[in-house]
This record gives sequence, structure tokens and C-alpha cells, in this order.
Amino acid sequence: MQGSCSCGAVQFTTPTDKPLRLYHCHCLDCRKQSSSAFGTSAIFPFFTVADNPHVTYFTRTCDSGRKQKCYFCKDCGSRILHAHIVDNGNPEVVAVKGGLLADLEWKDAMHIYTRSAVVPIPEGVKTSEADPGW
Repeated sequence: MQGSCSCGAVQFTTPTDKPLRLYHCHCLDCRKQSSSAFGTSAIFPFFTVADNPHVTYFTRTCDSGRKQKCYFCKDCGSRILHAHIVDNGNPEVVAVKGGLLADLEWKDAMHIYTRSAVVPIPEGVKTSEADPGW
């Protein structure tokens, strides 16, 4: 899939043509980063955008206790992806922010951290009250 930040300085191609999983996350951190009721993350096999000079990151601790690097565009501020920090090298997957991806199919997303939801969760969708264990 093709992706880009708001200003176009960061453009990337995902390693597969569709995500492994798709989440609408209702945790406080995702609500803050999206400035909305939830954040959408498309899970892909690991790839990096760190070599782009327009990209920087910060490190945070998730609700699950894991640490992750949060990559964003230095020019427009768009959050691009998250990668959990692992002791033995690169993580298996990254979480790409859904709104950056062209042609993303949104219909089968799982709602996670629903215990923190501030909007109703649609009936009939897959849910998890906390971390689904990527």
C-alpha cells in the first residue's frame, strides 16, 4: 500500500498490499495522538521510515507496559507509525496510522481498549477491552 504524511515529505510503501490486522484503538494515548475518539492502526510486517530525513521519533511506554518508538514527520507533525522496542533487534510488526494509507479497507477493524471508549462501539464488531496481543 502507498502511504504519505499530510505534507507529502514522507512517502512509503508497505511490505504487503494489505495489513495483517486493523485496529481502532480507544486508549488515551491513541485518542491524544489522533485528536479524536480513537486512533486507527494498520499492522504490517516490520519496515522502517527512520532513514527519511523528514522523520523523527519519540519513545513512550504503552498501557501494556511495552515501550515503542513513535515516528512522525518533522515538517507537518503527522504521526506515521509505531514500532515496539524489542531486546533482540527489530520487532516483527509495525503499526501504521490508518489515515495515511491510500485504499485502506476499513470495514473489518477490531475495536481495542474499549474499556476507555468515549463513543459507542458498533454492534457486531470484534472488540477487546485491552491489548489484543498483537
